[in-house]
Amino acid sequence: MELDQIITSHQRALSWIPRSHPAYTAYIHLLANSRFKRYELSEQKEDLDKSILHYTEAIFLPPSWGFYLNVVQVFFQLVLSLFRRSKKFKQPEDVKCAVEYLRYLRGLPLDTFEVPCNVVTTSLVHVLAIQVELEADGTGDIEEMVILCQELLTCHSSANYTTHAIDGLFSAILWKFCQGKQVEPLDGVIQCLRDALKIFPPGSHLVLLGLAASLIIRYGTNYLNDDYEEAMTLLESIIVSSPLGCPCQFGDDPCHFQIGAPGLATILASMRAVIYPNPEYLEEAIPRFRTFLCSSSLDNDLRHSFTDCMASLAEKRFENFGLTEALQESRSYTSEIVSLASSSSAHGTLRKIDNVEAVRAAYPMTVVEEKIRNLRELISKTPPGNSNHNTHIKDLVNWHETKFSRTRDIKDLEEVIKYRRMLLLQLTRDLDEIIELCPLAVDDKFAKVSDRFVLSCFWASLARMARHPSVSVAYQKAMSLIQISFVSAPTLQVQYSRLVAMRGVSDKMPLDYASYQIDMGQLTQAIETLEQGRALLWSEMRGLRNSMDQLSRFNSPLATKLAAINQDLESLTMSVTPSGTIEISNGGSQIGDGMDPFGRLVVKQQKLLEERDMLVSQIQELPGFEDFLKTPSFETIRSAASHGPVIIINHNEWRSDVLILVRDSPPSIIPTTKDFYDRANKLRDRLVVARKEGLDSGEYKRALRSVLDGLYKLVGRPVIDRLRALGVPEQSRIWWCPTSVFCSLPLHAMGPIPSDDDLYIPSYTPTLSALIESRKPSPKTSYQPSLLLVANPDESLPGAFGEMAIIQSLNSRVPVTTLCGKNATPAGVVEGLRHHGLVHFVCHGKLETGKPFDASFKLFDNERLTLLDIVRSQLPAAEFAFLAACHTAELTDDSIADEGLHLTAAVQYCGFRSVVGTMWEMADIDGSELAENFYKSMFSRNGQGVGYHLRSARALRDATRKMRRKKGMTLERWVNFVHYGA
Repeated sequence: MELDQIITSHQRALSWIPRSHPAYTAYIHLLANSRFKRYELSEQKEDLDKSILHYTEAIFLPPSWGFYLNVVQVFFQLVLSLFRRSKKFKQPEDVKCAVEYLRYLRGLPLDTFEVPCNVVTTSLVHVLAIQVELEADGTGDIEEMVILCQELLTCHSSANYTTHAIDGLFSAILWKFCQGKQVEPLDGVIQCLRDALKIFPPGSHLVLLGLAASLIIRYGTNYLNDDYEEAMTLLESIIVSSPLGCPCQFGDDPCHFQIGAPGLATILASMRAVIYPNPEYLEEAIPRFRTFLCSSSLDNDLRHSFTDCMASLAEKRFENFGLTEALQESRSYTSEIVSLASSSSAHGTLRKIDNVEAVRAAYPMTVVEEKIRNLRELISKTPPGNSNHNTHIKDLVNWHETKFSRTRDIKDLEEVIKYRRMLLLQLTRDLDEIIELCPLAVDDKFAKVSDRFVLSCFWASLARMARHPSVSVAYQKAMSLIQISFVSAPTLQVQYSRLVAMRGVSDKMPLDYASYQIDMGQLTQAIETLEQGRALLWSEMRGLRNSMDQLSRFNSPLATKLAAINQDLESLTMSVTPSGTIEISNGGSQIGDGMDPFGRLVVKQQKLLEERDMLVSQIQELPGFEDFLKTPSFETIRSAASHGPVIIINHNEWRSDVLILVRDSPPSIIPTTKDFYDRANKLRDRLVVARKEGLDSGEYKRALRSVLDGLYKLVGRPVIDRLRALGVPEQSRIWWCPTSVFCSLPLHAMGPIPSDDDLYIPSYTPTLSALIESRKPSPKTSYQPSLLLVANPDESLPGAFGEMAIIQSLNSRVPVTTLCGKNATPAGVVEGLRHHGLVHFVCHGKLETGKPFDASFKLFDNERLTLLDIVRSQLPAAEFAFLAACHTAELTDDSIADEGLHLTAAVQYCGFRSVVGTMWEMADIDGSELAENFYKSMFSRNGQGVGYHLRSARALRDATRKMRRKKGMTLERWVNFVHYGA
């Protein structure tokens, strides 16, 4: 009220006297001052405008009697008013004038006119910061701001002035950063802030934040880890010293990120997670986002941005590891994004959300089908060549893939192929350029390895279709990436999930490459490719158990260190995947890792892998160890045929082939007919469909008979003819090493029915390396074999007691230990396996669709010995296992066939050299008779001097031969039993 009266008094006085009056200038100046003071209280723009007008008028009036200010001082007050209006309203003309006037003032001897030089310099820094926001470039402005700040630092100005100038500089660079624009000269800004740190007292948060922000910007340009580490150290020092994380306000504009050190640390961590594919960086970023979003009060736009980023990181985590918790978290943040999105931006937000695979997977089937119908209509209404046409096609492909993942309806897959082919045909003109760009993308070290792998497969297929000379290079790139594309996942379960996510690529590519190499006449290389590209999980785990004996004799410390790392990695890999969620309390500290249990597991695994890679590289530099842990050569893997030929079937859409590996000759190839691929698929499909009717149904019996006959015509007869041509005697051992659909087909029993001819003694092996491993000498030079009987009879297994009696009667030939009833616990069985060379299971076997590591033997009181429990075991005495339970060598419909994840393979992996398993349900009535005939053959005098594991294949052949001669015996009962291993 007092100011209003003063202003009215000044206006009245001015109205009474003419402009020529000696006091007129003084009154105009007093009115300008009063208007400015009232603006500071009321923030009414009219007062600020009038004060600027009055100051301007005062400058051009002659000095009056008793007026105590000189014209430079008045001009300075005008400039300060313009600066205030520039800062508040950001009118370009005001800013331009303020910059020009302040620069003019700096050219004057300000001390003479009693104008504070530091205020002029600091004000110029801030006006230049506003100009940076208003102009497209602003590079020159920031360069000038750096010079001005350095000037204040070197002339030892008051800390308040220097701090205020640093605040202006920080506002400018942070604004450019938020807009995604380059900051130049960034190195000069960083050096200026480093100089400020030397002068300012410890704990000067504003300077620390400014330097951290500048380093973050530079990190986003050059990706240097030193910048990351320094910036994060600065931010964490602020967080530690300030309970609230120093939520300093950088200017009045919300776009200046009123988020403080925790927010900048969150941004920095997310940048690293996006720039680099390392999974541990993602795990370090996610808890920062969780804590920051829980503990900070952000305006709607900023919360939308941070929530959107967090949803993307959670989605990326789900893609990486298949964690249910990550999918749920992604959905939660996605829902929040929708609620935060304004009506004008909601449509774009929703389309972006729909293109997140995890979100599409969350929709009910009715919504999926509706999306497909709507997109078909959009495509029909959008002419080809329109930019939206291809967008709609890509969206439709995504939705069909989502639908196929649930229904497994081949029509959806055909639609995907049709529309992808449509997109590809549109790119034909640019085909050469696309292929030329592929190597650059595949070699991009900042891309996720799995994405690089998928792209290399696309490159290989595209180049092969176009007959481009880069085919071999593309396939080689893919093969070099296939193993590491999933091994960075911390546990077996997550690794398998990653392979499932790449189904159709990871399992198909090695077969494609092998078919190409066969096309080129490179048979030995094709066999190497098939060996490297199959049973990836078993191969990776087997690598962790490699013998260190040779290395230990040469360099014991290296061997000891590598063995310890391998043991840690194995324990971690075979652990149960922990939760991917953690409770975040409001206001929780962001120091400490803040990670959930899964995140800590990822970080630990990555550290171990890094140490292991460095150690292996060091070992490979030693003389004689150049090939240490490298992919085995053909000369190494051909020893798999040392006891008989190995028959490899490559089932592939490009071309299918049968390769026979023999000991002392080049591989022999059997050409196949053009319809080989489709005929094999139809045989598998018929068997799968018929099984749904039940194993004892007439439909299944007819289907099995037909399939065995079809297999014989497709594979059996050509193989027998070739084995005879190669001089392989009848009754010799042979090993089947199938791929793709042949992994689920009974190759061992194919032939015309009825037939009593067993020309050869068949076994299976998932890989050549597994067969070689099964023949290595036992670490125990001499031991008396003993047999462990694991039994869990119940009312559904009435024949189990007879089978148990048969096994226990072997006590006269080999010591028998029985674990039955309450003694048959998972821990008790695993402990028993360590001390017995032979084992016989009599119990139920159970499969879990989509969860191969949960396949199990049912033990006492419904406890289960799972595949994962078995894999964890290391059994030095293991020799032979008979798994008289259902499904022990069966792959579920959704399994990756070439991975061979079943109980029989697990038992073989943990040390047993030979294993008998079952392809489907086992008839209880067959157990005792089969066991009696099997062990009668295995313990016969004909096998003396030969290890039991080497006798087991012939013993199974003898036992099943007697089964099929039995009156009333049905086909599916004896075909069920298969032999794996040596």
